[in-house]
Amino acid sequence: MSILQTPMDGTDAQTAPVASPPMYPTLPLSAFWRTCAIAACVLIVYAPVLSHLVSQWWREPDYSHGFLVPLFSAYVLWRRADVLRKVALKPSWMGMAILGASLSVLFVGSLGAELFLQRISLLGVLVGLIVWLWGWAMVRAAAFPLALLLLMIPLPGVIYFQVVFPLQILASRLATWVLHAIDLFPVLREGNVLVLPSTRLEVAEACSGLRSLLSLLTIAAMYAYLAEKNNVIRWILCLLVVPIAVVGNAGRVVFAAISAELAGASTVEGWSHFLSGLFLFFFSTLLLLLCHSLITETLRRVASLRRHA
Repeated sequence: MSILQTPMDGTDAQTAPVASPPMYPTLPLSAFWRTCAIAACVLIVYAPVLSHLVSQWWREPDYSHGFLVPLFSAYVLWRRADVLRKVALKPSWMGMAILGASLSVLFVGSLGAELFLQRISLLGVLVGLIVWLWGWAMVRAAAFPLALLLLMIPLPGVIYFQVVFPLQILASRLATWVLHAIDLFPVLREGNVLVLPSTRLEVAEACSGLRSLLSLLTIAAMYAYLAEKNNVIRWILCLLVVPIAVVGNAGRVVFAAISAELAGASTVEGWSHFLSGLFLFFFSTLLLLLCHSLITETLRRVASLRRHA
């Protein structure tokens, strides 16, 4: 048996306050179901667009990085969940205007069978819904994962064919310059065709480096976000993708020319061509990591010199 002791002055005993864990504002139940209903409507409207987009990712290996992009964007949002919960919610009716404009782009794209317009309108719909439900501050907080979704959309044909031919010419020029420097055998360039002593090697669209550039840019953006905190260095790493992809693809053409001349044209077809492209991608990725290490080490040494100056 225990006896409860009360203070002699007649006041109630004071109990020590119990610390409670910090509570984040939660989404009201009505708002949660409203968000689910809107998401279901978006999926229903964009089901044909998304189905065709996923099918293109599956059929064309050059765009298979599209599977990673939405998953990584979702991971970034999950990682920033604490930051997103603390954003001041200021819904704006401007979101409805963005939503209406984006659905108009979807309608125009459907009339003209323009896949790029249909796909890009989905991003506009997402931005419009975020502004309408939560406000512009939420868009700014989720800017990176939203912008990353652009990489999952293949380039439109108009832009693709305007860029691919100059890249073909550039790759063939660099390869010809390297082959002349090596001087293993004479080589003549006719446009995007390398004339070798025993065969002719065409730098086709697939060898222009544009598609590998898009995949490498996706990897670079993901790597820069995870491995680097400085936004300037992040941008530098993404910009370095362009010269890395161009130089790497020229090296692939040089390797193909030497293989075709010394071992026969069959060595640059079929599985050999596929494996050389895979090796190029891994080599370019390693080169990107090396550039990051060099940039970091250079900045560290500069900072050290400034401290001792």
